[in-house]
Amino acid sequence: MKTYIALLRGINVSGHKKILMADLRLLLEKSGLQNVQIYIQSGNVVFSSSKKQQGLETTIHEAILKKYGWEVPILVKTASEIKSILDDCPFPKDKKEKSYFVLLQSAPSSSIISETNKLLYPNEEFIITNSCVYLYSELGAAKAKLNTNLFERKLKVKATARNYKTMIILRTMVS
Repeated sequence: MKTYIALLRGINVSGHKKILMADLRLLLEKSGLQNVQIYIQSGNVVFSSSKKQQGLETTIHEAILKKYGWEVPILVKTASEIKSILDDCPFPKDKKEKSYFVLLQSAPSSSIISETNKLLYPNEEFIITNSCVYLYSELGAAKAKLNTNLFERKLKVKATARNYKTMIILRTMVS
């Protein structure tokens, strides 16, 4: 049995795709996941399973689709993947702690990364790796031009973002 983190994109945002976390926990337990824990209302789930990582995304996606009728992008990461993403953050500590981590479902092609790296916005920095876009905005995420939707569109991969604090808590939950 292995511990995983599921990151659901776009639930409980501005009243859209509203799911009570207690209901989500029960739904996932009924889908065969074990030791299900939820962190905050934005779709951070820690659980155990003997299934393979790829199959888990499908399991969670289909359970939500069947119950609610919504398409919800799901990324499932291992504890070591979350640890590596945090450890590999290229920003210095002061920026890292104010950064967003745009987690990627798969690695974008190098040509797409090269093209996306040409984007320039004042007061914003990003670094693309195979598993994450490290994003720092001096003015804060609410005023940033760079965001998950833009990176998903440009990199042609599914993605979801979490702030530094959430990433640290998720790492702690799976430790």
